[in-house]
Amino acid sequence: MAGLLAIGLLAGGSGSTPSSSTGPNPRISPPDTGIFPSLHFATHEAWPKGKTPHAPKGFAVTRYAGLEHPRWLYVLPNGDVLVAQSSTIKTPSKSMEDRIHYFLERHTGVIRPSPNRITLLRDSNRDGVVDRSYAFLDRDLDRPFGMLVLGDKFYVADTGSVRVYPYRNGQTRIAGGKKILSLPVGGYNNHWTRNLFARADGRKIYVTVGSGSNVGEHGIENEKHRATVLEMNPDGSALRIYASGIRNPNGLAYEPQTGELWTVANERDFLGDDLVPDFLTRVRDGDFYGWPWSYWGRHVDARVDPQRPDMVAKAKAPDYALGAHVAALGLAFYTADAFPQHYRGGAFIGEHGSWNRSPYVGYKVVFVPFRNGMPSGPPQDFLTGFLPKEGTAYGRPVGVVVAPDGALLVADDTGDAIWRVAAKK
Repeated sequence: MAGLLAIGLLAGGSGSTPSSSTGPNPRISPPDTGIFPSLHFATHEAWPKGKTPHAPKGFAVTRYAGLEHPRWLYVLPNGDVLVAQSSTIKTPSKSMEDRIHYFLERHTGVIRPSPNRITLLRDSNRDGVVDRSYAFLDRDLDRPFGMLVLGDKFYVADTGSVRVYPYRNGQTRIAGGKKILSLPVGGYNNHWTRNLFARADGRKIYVTVGSGSNVGEHGIENEKHRATVLEMNPDGSALRIYASGIRNPNGLAYEPQTGELWTVANERDFLGDDLVPDFLTRVRDGDFYGWPWSYWGRHVDARVDPQRPDMVAKAKAPDYALGAHVAALGLAFYTADAFPQHYRGGAFIGEHGSWNRSPYVGYKVVFVPFRNGMPSGPPQDFLTGFLPKEGTAYGRPVGVVVAPDGALLVADDTGDAIWRVAAKK
């Protein structure tokens, strides 16, 4: 494995994910568990004035809003955009590995106080420019992330709970919420993000919960309701595991042609530069994807104790690999008609970027084309420029949504910006 402070990015842009580690049948290389793990953080540097990320020819990129640590996005029924502003909170653990990880994240500017608020952005005349912003919700939140409107209720998932509030379309501030579900917290790299997504008929809500460890090193008894997509009633009752063995699921979306539920997920660390591929996959009732006992189907992780061959035998391989350590978080299928035909029906994915790999990968938004309900080609760079030179990052993309006018909005958390990508007319 690469050395402790691996250096590997050529100046000038995002790292390239090896094509052999993407697609429906990625190469699964032998694990590399060398003495020193690769901890390779890019130092944060502010976006220069007037500088934006890069999109393909025919698109324009503008700064839609400047906000402190925007993490996740949600479009309300009236077209207003909600922004969950939150960030990782860490304290060093007893292990040397985690202490080094913590030191490097602090040194590179990744760890900052969490804003713990949701801001509403309004573009009143739909000209692609925000003209008003409001403090939609700024109390009783601990790292808010997933947001959802269902009827006359607004739901928000923070790291330890799901809360519900009375909601009226067009409101610019809400109050009077209550907790309807407690969620497990803490653990490896926090895995603190909790997304929400409603079943098409509105009768169930899905909740994503990442693992509390890298590979179950604290004992599987500490992983209750973790590494899962949970399902509950809108009042928080009837909680059950919908799909499991998914180390850190985040984005959830329905594929527009089939109506099937898909997610993007982060896989495990410290098996080498090209293991294990993060992925994009369908999520069906009862699916099990192997964590922690195996990866990409039935490839056994020898680090897990005790081994469970019975669980390995049940593990499914994901549908589509995105490459190891890209940190896939955001997911949005393009259902509008403002972009060229090539993009319609495909998936945009926010890749937060690697720290356990040399050279860097991720730090960009990619596009995966779809045909007949399945990925139909390799990931394509769509929004890049977050890594301007070796060892430096202007920002890190997370949430992605399609705006009412068909533009793509991208939350750049360390860059303190929401970027708008629109097709040129």
